[in-house]
Amino acid sequence: MPAVTELHVNGARKPVNADPDRSLLSVLRDDLGLTGAKYGCGEGRCGACTVLVDGRTVRSCITRVGTIEAKTLRTIEGLATAEQLHPVQEAFLEAGALQCGYCTPGMILSAVSLLEGRPDPDRDEIVRSMNGNVCRCGTYTRIIAAIEHAAKAMKGGVK
Repeated sequence: MPAVTELHVNGARKPVNADPDRSLLSVLRDDLGLTGAKYGCGEGRCGACTVLVDGRTVRSCITRVGTIEAKTLRTIEGLATAEQLHPVQEAFLEAGALQCGYCTPGMILSAVSLLEGRPDPDRDEIVRSMNGNVCRCGTYTRIIAAIEHAAKAMKGGVK
């Protein structure tokens, strides 16, 4: 199988030279310097390595880069603009929904995916959607509150 030579990441085409069997996480971190996605469990269970592929959450530690070559990737580094944080990032800050911050990029990207697909989720939908993203600091209630706040902000209800 030929090497992966290009990825579409955060709105730009990025040259790479990666064995298609390498993990997406290792290519993002080691080859592209995008270190927001973290290595957690290495089994796709903790969510620390979550990125968005064509708008859907993907565990990059268990995803082979060769399977996503022609798709669009978004990492935590691609959410904010130079002028403004994404509404979910802003809500996480305001709610204090991060403590050590290790899980935060995966949590935020999972929340973005949820809210882009379901702009007005109820609390149970938020909990179900975030299931599989582990926060070892235990800030779950603040994470849920942040997502509820972000949903309102994304609809123009609050700032």
